[in-house]
Amino acid sequence: MNSYLLFKSLHLIAVISWMAGLLYLPRIFVYHSEAINNNKSEDLTSIFKTMERRLFVYIMNPAMILSWIFGVLLIHSIGINNFGSIWLQLKMLFVIILTIYHFFLLQCLRKFVENNNSFSPKFYRIINEIPTVLLIGIILVVVFKPV
Repeated sequence: MNSYLLFKSLHLIAVISWMAGLLYLPRIFVYHSEAINNNKSEDLTSIFKTMERRLFVYIMNPAMILSWIFGVLLIHSIGINNFGSIWLQLKMLFVIILTIYHFFLLQCLRKFVENNNSFSPKFYRIINEIPTVLLIGIILVVVFKPV
């Protein structure tokens, strides 16, 4: 079996799962912060906390870790000398920004757990666009491979 194609397939599966979480968690934060602002019941905010934690711990973290593992294995498969390519450097930059965003969402999650959220629903709506923009950039540089 071709290990490159196996790593590529597993990488894509992990990235799709990770992106789903990166896109969905801020959406839950929107509803959670609206519930807090509208003084909804503690039961509702407790449900949001459970949803957020499970999404982050059981889907997003493993998917991010596997994305990185299979991404590194892909780089190793094509040869580390390809890291000199602009497209791969750009992709890595975008992935690093996505990873920073992932950990920023973790900080937001912790603030919700502590009942100390300081951001508005509008803020979460705006930052929800960050992974989409980065995904578009990643796809374009991988497909077109600029010199």
